[in-house]
Amino acid sequence: MVRCGIIGFGKMGKIRAHALEKSGRAQVVAVYDIVDIEDCPYPVMDSPESVIDADLDAVFVCTPNYQITPLVKESLKKGRHVFAEKPPGVSLEEAEAMRTCETEHSPYKLMFGFNHRHHGSIMKMKEIIDSGEMGKLLWMRGRYGKEVNNDFFKGWRTKKELAGGGILLDQGIHMLDLFRYFAKDFDEVKAFVSNLYWKLEGLEDNAFVILRNSETGVSASLHSTMTQWRYIFSLEVFLEEGALVLNGLKTSSGAYGDEDLAIKKNSKGTHDGNFDSEQRINYRIDHSWDSEINHFLDCIENDDRPALGNSDDAVEIMKLIDKIYKDSQYH
Repeated sequence: MVRCGIIGFGKMGKIRAHALEKSGRAQVVAVYDIVDIEDCPYPVMDSPESVIDADLDAVFVCTPNYQITPLVKESLKKGRHVFAEKPPGVSLEEAEAMRTCETEHSPYKLMFGFNHRHHGSIMKMKEIIDSGEMGKLLWMRGRYGKEVNNDFFKGWRTKKELAGGGILLDQGIHMLDLFRYFAKDFDEVKAFVSNLYWKLEGLEDNAFVILRNSETGVSASLHSTMTQWRYIFSLEVFLEEGALVLNGLKTSSGAYGDEDLAIKKNSKGTHDGNFDSEQRINYRIDHSWDSEINHFLDCIENDDRPALGNSDDAVEIMKLIDKIYKDSQYH
């Protein structure tokens, strides 16, 4: 049994605790949150440091963004494996610092919560793309949007010094990570970032981004928004012999609906607007949290580096975020 502590026992901390217990391979032995935790089934510590110093193997960092880097580094230095929520810090420099700390404190594992890679629909898309059964990847388009209510403005995400960025860093980063997952890196960036509606200082409410890999020619476009006035997740991947179209994403809130994946094949190469076949797969149950936790536990037990959400992924995604902000001249 892997003994785990959780720093930050809000929504994400509780989700991680449930997945850990459900795995049957780990137990939660210490938790901490800045607010009082009522009716907690786990031992409650009086500080983040007391969690890290407890008798445990791994620390889960489920805190506001600005706290992630110092807690990750301190946990690694104390000989703990670490799972941290995204984003990997509030800047490229912080992501690089965490990777350096991980290297200096091998063999302890560091993994970040790029949870979308673990959704069943995404796994299926990745399998098809990598197999080459529908030809080479040509381009991708992603839309990820939500609405916010008054409760949003009571939280830390509305403060630049705590969040580091707006909707791009909070939510769009997931879509960017999927672009990288399917097509590797992008070296060319064009972006327009704004906060025309909510006007939160230093926090964007919209980002329009175009990416290109100059070596492969693969391009991708992203619209990340918090003025959608509805929840939307849409990811389209076009290949030489068809398309993969995903609408919806099964989440804990249920706001984005089921995952509806359409696999449209055109092996004849006629390109006349018709498809030879179309398969529809609907994913009604979300197993992503369990998959992600088990991947992390596998890495600990087998002494393997995480294949998904490792510190290299963290640094590369923050490089991309950095390029987007710089191109848009927003930050």
